[in-house]
Amino acid sequence: MPSLDHVAICPADLAAALHFYRDGVGLDVLFDVTFDANFEGLLGVPTDHPHIVFLGNREHPDAGRIELIDLGTGDPPDGRTAAGLPHRGACLVSFHVSVDETLQRLADLGLGGPPRRVLGPYGPVAVVVDPDGVMVEFVSQPVAY
Repeated sequence: MPSLDHVAICPADLAAALHFYRDGVGLDVLFDVTFDANFEGLLGVPTDHPHIVFLGNREHPDAGRIELIDLGTGDPPDGRTAAGLPHRGACLVSFHVSVDETLQRLADLGLGGPPRRVLGPYGPVAVVVDPDGVMVEFVSQPVAY
């Protein structure tokens, strides 16, 4: 059965995104490296020194992870969004967390903006926005599908 490995985000500001996901959401930095490599064969655009940070939960390494990637070449090509090429942001990333604690931590850091909240079948569900405009959803409990 397939399972989620990771979601990659090309942030406009790697430090701001790292601050949001590490300090605000509470994810652990699992891997942080800058390569001297050209990943054009993989990503479809040339890279010089891509900086890659993987974040997740150290206690549950099989859980999905977030990859923050700075291509090392400035903005994605021509600043355009094209199918199959890296571009800024993503649509939505969802985490199972203590919703109220996470929202409070983000608020204390001045991150995420005003949350949109609903009451889900297992408790509170909220959506905030990361520094690149990606919607980040917080769900109280894992849902069995």
